[in-house]
Amino acid sequence: MPLPFSPQSLVTQFLEHLDVERNLSKLTIRDYQHYLFRFCDWLESQHISELSKIAMDHIKKYRVFLSQYVNEQGQTLSRTTQSYHVIAVRSFFKWMVKNDMDVLSSDKIDLPKGESRSMKFLDYDQVERMIEKPDLQSSKGLRDRALLEVLFSTGLRVSELVSLNRDTVDLKHREFGVIGKGRKPRVVFLSERAVHWISQYIATREDDWAPLFIRYSGRQPDITSDGREMRLTVRSVQRIVDKYCRRAHLPVKISPHGIRHSFATDLLKNGANLRDVQEMLGHKNISTTQIYTHVTRAQLRKVHDEFHSGK
Repeated sequence: MPLPFSPQSLVTQFLEHLDVERNLSKLTIRDYQHYLFRFCDWLESQHISELSKIAMDHIKKYRVFLSQYVNEQGQTLSRTTQSYHVIAVRSFFKWMVKNDMDVLSSDKIDLPKGESRSMKFLDYDQVERMIEKPDLQSSKGLRDRALLEVLFSTGLRVSELVSLNRDTVDLKHREFGVIGKGRKPRVVFLSERAVHWISQYIATREDDWAPLFIRYSGRQPDITSDGREMRLTVRSVQRIVDKYCRRAHLPVKISPHGIRHSFATDLLKNGANLRDVQEMLGHKNISTTQIYTHVTRAQLRKVHDEFHSGK
């Protein structure tokens, strides 16, 4: 029996479920919408109007479509992006099955193997070299110094960093709360040096705008506004990090997420345990934090060499 709704309308219901019941972030829901609407467009091109008629052969054909996809600029989809598309489709089918709809079981939809990527991070001396590169004689340079210090002091995701407001960052107690991935709340901590440079940067500000990190180029909004238009974007922070990475002549091209990796690596090298780092990074599962086993293995070897009786 055909489902009473079109694929597009069911996708819309699924997105509402992600928002209301799963409490996922707006950015994650936007990504799911993009991936699933592309799936709906493909179904339409294949003249498939009923989800109950989709079999594994159709899923296989869709994966071939993703692997051969080329946009108007001649760009293809990476293996990782292809995986995101399939993850979205599988989650959609899982939701339909859970709601007693007669569709293909999500358990039959396997994920493609992702690209093998090495994790990029800096050691402490390299972070120091980069952090010292901003021009401290300008407000923009002070902003960049404070921004880099906060990234390394907290391990924030770049999306969490750009959403910070001045009144939510407690400089006196050197801590503040953030709502991270999956709407998971956590407390992060600032180093004394990060507090110093935030204070230096804010002292140069003559506005009352809410965002902690603002841009210094482009159109200026009405001074009476809350300054939301002045908030740095994720892309702006990526450019800032890349700029100082190049100025420091670092051996690897680092991103804001690479500084997050550097933060975690630095903690583990200095004796922090994996569970504590999990909490500070806001990982839901310890398995996510286990990407840092390259550090914990080295620590365990050091303990083994130092304390084991066998020589």
